[in-house]
Amino acid sequence: MIMRQGYSVVLPEKLQTGKWNVYRSAQSPLKLVSRFPDHPEIGTLHDNFVHAVETFQDYKYLGTRVRVDGTVGEYKWMTYGEAGTARAAIGSGLIYHGIPKGSCIGLYFINRPEWLIVDHACSAYSYISVPLYDTLGPDAVKYIVNHSSVQVIFCVPQTLNILLSFLSEIPSVRLMVIVGGLDGQMPSLPSKTGVKVVSYSNLLFQGRSSPHPFCPPNPEDIATICYTSGTTGTPKGAVLTHGNLIANIAGSCHTIKFYSSDVYISYLPLAHIYERANQVMVAYHGGAVGFYQGDNLKLMDDMAALRPTIFCSVPRLYNRIYAGIINAVKTSGVLRERLFNAAYDAKKQAIMSGRNTSPIWDGLVFNKIKAKLGGRVRFMGSGASPLSPDVMDFLRVCFGCLVMEGYGMTETSCVISSMDVGDNLSGHVGSPNPACEIKLMDVPEMNYTSEDQPYPRGEICVRGPIVFQGYYKDEVQTREVIDEDGWLHTGDIGLWLPGGRLKIIDRKKNIFKLAQGEYISPEKVENVYAKCKFVSQCFVYGDSLKSCLVAIVSVDQDTLKVWAAAEGIKYEDLGQLCNDPRTKAAVLTDMDAVGREAQLRGFEFAKAVTLVVEPFTVENGLLTPTFKIKRPQAKAYFATAISDMYAQLSASDPDSQKML
Repeated sequence: MIMRQGYSVVLPEKLQTGKWNVYRSAQSPLKLVSRFPDHPEIGTLHDNFVHAVETFQDYKYLGTRVRVDGTVGEYKWMTYGEAGTARAAIGSGLIYHGIPKGSCIGLYFINRPEWLIVDHACSAYSYISVPLYDTLGPDAVKYIVNHSSVQVIFCVPQTLNILLSFLSEIPSVRLMVIVGGLDGQMPSLPSKTGVKVVSYSNLLFQGRSSPHPFCPPNPEDIATICYTSGTTGTPKGAVLTHGNLIANIAGSCHTIKFYSSDVYISYLPLAHIYERANQVMVAYHGGAVGFYQGDNLKLMDDMAALRPTIFCSVPRLYNRIYAGIINAVKTSGVLRERLFNAAYDAKKQAIMSGRNTSPIWDGLVFNKIKAKLGGRVRFMGSGASPLSPDVMDFLRVCFGCLVMEGYGMTETSCVISSMDVGDNLSGHVGSPNPACEIKLMDVPEMNYTSEDQPYPRGEICVRGPIVFQGYYKDEVQTREVIDEDGWLHTGDIGLWLPGGRLKIIDRKKNIFKLAQGEYISPEKVENVYAKCKFVSQCFVYGDSLKSCLVAIVSVDQDTLKVWAAAEGIKYEDLGQLCNDPRTKAAVLTDMDAVGREAQLRGFEFAKAVTLVVEPFTVENGLLTPTFKIKRPQAKAYFATAISDMYAQLSASDPDSQKML
C-alpha cells in the first residue's frame, strides 16, 4: 500500500482507517533507515570512529594552520590513527582522575582538533558530551553546567577566566582541562574548591601513562545533551542517543556521498547539531577536516589555503557571497557586466534543462569566482534557515557544483529532509531523510489543512529513529513536542509540492494578528527584506491593535555611504545619516520594490522604518546563538522607536491605526 510521488512515497498513517498522509523517502519506502547499509555493525559514534581509524589509519584527518613568526602558514595534519591514539589517552586520563562513566563532560571552546578528540573520547568511554557555546554568555553556561551536573570542563584560557568568576556556583565540576594554554601557566586553585586544573597536554600524558580499555556505549545510551537556546526562556537540553545520530547520518548517506579524498572546512559552531552531524559523516567516509583560524573575517583566506571540496554554510553567509559578487559585477564596467549576464543566462538555461554547460563561460567568467572558495568546491550545503531560490540558482551557476538545501533541527539529530541529487528545482527542502517519516498536521487557527488546494499544508511532524529522547529533566516541555503516537511537532508550517518535495512556508509560534485579522509571519517578511541592498538585518514588528507593520533595519554601512556620496548628502556620522528623512525614504522605497518583486501582500509591507547603525548580535541580546531574532527582547530594546513610528503613522493618517 504505497503511492509513489516523485522523490517521496505516501502511506496511510493507520493501515485500515488512516488518511494517506505519511511521507517517506522513495529510497527506503518500506523500512526507515537506522544503520549504514554498507556497515550495519556501526551502531554508535564509537563504532563509527573505530571503523574510521581502522580503515583510514594513515589518511589526513584534522588540520590546523601553523603560525610561523606571527604569520599564518599552511595546514598541518593529524592522521586518523594519531587522532585515535589521542582519544584513547584523553579517555584514560579522565578515568585516571576518577571520572565515572555516564558523567557529563563540558566542551567550552570553538572549533579545533581537540574538540573532536574529546568528543571521540566521550564516545569511547561512555561519557556524555555537553557543548557549552561560547556565544551563550556566562549565565546560560552556568545554567547548563548545573542543570546537567557537568563534572569536567574542557576550556581555553579565555573561557577559563569566565568559569573562575562563578566557580563557587558550579559545585558539580571536579576537573578543568585547559586546551592550548602553556603548562607553566596553569592556575592553581585553593584545595577547598575541590576542583583540579590540568592542561590538555598533561591529561594526554597521564592517560598514556595509565591506559584503560574502551568502555563502549550501547546504541540506546545518551551520546550528547545539546542545549538549544530558544528565543525565550532558559536553554533546553535535547537528549540524543548514539542510535539517534547514527540513524540520521546513515539516512543522509543515501542522498549525498562523501569520499576519503574530500576536504571539509570546519567553521560552523561545533556546539550546534549541523556541524556535529557533518563531522560524523566526514569521519565515516574518511575525509579530511581543516579548521578555520577562529575568525570569520579570515574564512576566505583559510578557504584559499585549504581548498576544500565540501562547503556547508548558512543563508546569512551565502547571501553575503551573493551580494559581494553582484556588487563586484555592477562596478566592473558595462562590458564586463554584459559578459557576466550573458554567461549567467546561458549557463543557467543549460543547468535547468539538464544539458552540459559550455566550458567557455567558466574560463571567461566563473573560474575567477570559484577561486574565491579555493577552486575545488564540489558540494555546497545550506541549512539553519531558508535560502532564497534566486541565491541558490546563483550559487549553482557561479560555482558549477552541487548545491543542496536541507531542513533539520537539534531534536531530530539534524536532517529531516534534503534536496535530491539531480533535482534542479529550488525553493524547497527536498524529500524526507530515509531515516524518518513526515506528515503535515492541520493548524485550523492559521487556516492550514491537508485539504488545502493546490497543495496540502500543515505543521511539519516527524517520526522515526532520529527523533530525540526528550528534553533533559523536563517532562512537561517534552510532552509539548512529542505526542502519544511518537510524532515530534516541529512548529514549522510546510506544504507538499509536486514530486514529494517539502516546502517550509511559515512558523507556528511567531505568528501575530494585525488589527484587521490578517495573520503575519514576521520571518517570511524579514527574509524578503534581507535582499534589500541597504539592509544588513531586519526586525519586523506588528500587533493586533495596529493595522500595519513597522521595521527596524540595521543598515549595510558600505552601501549607505556609497548612496549618500552619490546623492551629495553630507553627514557627521552614520547615526546622523540614518536619522535623515531622505535616507529613510530611500531605504523604504528600496524595501517596497523588493517586497513587490517577492509578491508580499499589501498588509505585509512595512509602512515605516527606523535605521540603526548597531548590528543585532548575540552579545547585545537581540540574537540567539543560531542567529535568530529574539522577538520579545527586540521589541523591548526598540520599544521607543516602535512607538515613535506608530505615532508618526497615525499623525499622517489618523485612520490607519484604529482597530478595524
